[in-house]
Amino acid sequence: MSRHYLDVPFRSKDAAKALGARFDGAVKRWYVEDGLDLAAFSAWLPLDARNALASTPSQNTIAPASDSGTAAMSLPRRGSSDVATLRRGIPLSQLLNSVGAAVARAFEGGVWTLVEVNEATARNGHVYLELSERDSAGQPIARVRAMIWANTAARILPDFEQATGAVIGAGIKLLVHARPVFKAQYGFSLEIDAIDPDYTLGDLEARKKEIRERLHREGVFDRNRSLAPAWDFRVVLVIAPREAAGLGDFQKEAKRLARFGVCRFVYAHSRFQGEGAAGEIAAAALQALRDMQEPPDAIALIRGGGAVNDLAWLNDYLLARFICDQEIPVLTGIGHERDSTLADEVAHTRFDTPSKVVAGIEQQILRRAREASSAWQAIASESAQAARAARLAIERRQSTVTADARLHLASARQRSDAEHHRVAVHATRQVHVAARETLALRNELRSGVLHDLAAARKSVPSFMTSIRIGSLATLAAARAQTQAAQDHVLQRSGAAAQRVAAACSKWPSAPQAHCSKHACARRR
Repeated sequence: MSRHYLDVPFRSKDAAKALGARFDGAVKRWYVEDGLDLAAFSAWLPLDARNALASTPSQNTIAPASDSGTAAMSLPRRGSSDVATLRRGIPLSQLLNSVGAAVARAFEGGVWTLVEVNEATARNGHVYLELSERDSAGQPIARVRAMIWANTAARILPDFEQATGAVIGAGIKLLVHARPVFKAQYGFSLEIDAIDPDYTLGDLEARKKEIRERLHREGVFDRNRSLAPAWDFRVVLVIAPREAAGLGDFQKEAKRLARFGVCRFVYAHSRFQGEGAAGEIAAAALQALRDMQEPPDAIALIRGGGAVNDLAWLNDYLLARFICDQEIPVLTGIGHERDSTLADEVAHTRFDTPSKVVAGIEQQILRRAREASSAWQAIASESAQAARAARLAIERRQSTVTADARLHLASARQRSDAEHHRVAVHATRQVHVAARETLALRNELRSGVLHDLAAARKSVPSFMTSIRIGSLATLAAARAQTQAAQDHVLQRSGAAAQRVAAACSKWPSAPQAHCSKHACARRR
């Protein structure tokens, strides 16, 4: 089978390959074998072969593309054999290969186009993309597959990432230089060979600028930043992606502070990149604030490092407005040093990494502890000075009081001695006076007693006579009374005996017993 060699430039090799051409490594040229329509490869045929092809046109081929980039099909003549050929048609692969050739010729030099990346996948060094264009309402109006071959990716992607800090991923907008390719088996796609980093940076910055200006118009851009910093940290609400590397670095130090009861950390988790991530961050923070029993001293938004387009999800109006509206300081530790997000710009304090956030919290706590220690030392020093001053004042006062007491005591002792001497003299005088008065009273009393005794001695005999006469009269009267009482008793006894005797005479049947009873009674 004969070969037809082609003059394919390097930039068109993929288009030639898509149409069915093969590469001969021995001679370093592309070729096609018999059986393929050479018209599809006319742009790369040598001049003599191209002239030969022009002199014998095929009745069932697609002519090369015109200047306008469209292909024209040459129709067969209306003979009987030609009608059969027309009814039979051309193979689909031939049709699609011709379309591919037309596309390759129309955009042989490639074109710069604006795209948005929906999906990016890397395999064996190649980068496979899904690109789209959206209208003002965010609805896709165009979609296409694209590739960056491994050798091209190794050349352009490092420069793009170094210039922008971004990696090719979902959500990023690019200005790419691409060559449209249409392959019979795989359909339409773009082969990208260059990316303009300035456009990507400009797009990201334009998005941030629009949100920034809106916040300024609403008068809230500096609201959180103007809050007074937390005087101390007792409770901190931390919002971070679950199981993020930055969260682990943060917790290494945070757990030590919590273990010693210095500061308590409450964690809530949310995505930090991807569609809707900013809204999830704000929702997670609001829910955590509602669930907390006491308001935190600060809110910390932390995540590990990432590419610029990963961080671009944080350039969101809703997230920025949430931060601005908080009445407590918001701290950010997004994990990047070169670039800042809108969340960093509106937050109260921005740190480069999560570790620096917890370090800043620890430094503030340490600063307050040192201030408290210094204040305590100052109080202790002032107290010691005051105590020493008070002690000196007390000692001086005590010396004064002691000296005054001694003076008063000496004066009192002198007055006491003088008073004692005066009292002793006065007492001696009183004793002498009392002795004289006592002697006079004793003599007077003695004279009175002797006089009374003499008078008593004189009246005793007459008293004795009167007593004796009275006693005799009383004795005589007692005797008379005794005799009268005895007579009265005897009279009553006799009367009683007569009554008994009369009663005994009335019972003759038992006179003895009755009489004996009364007799006994009388005897008794």
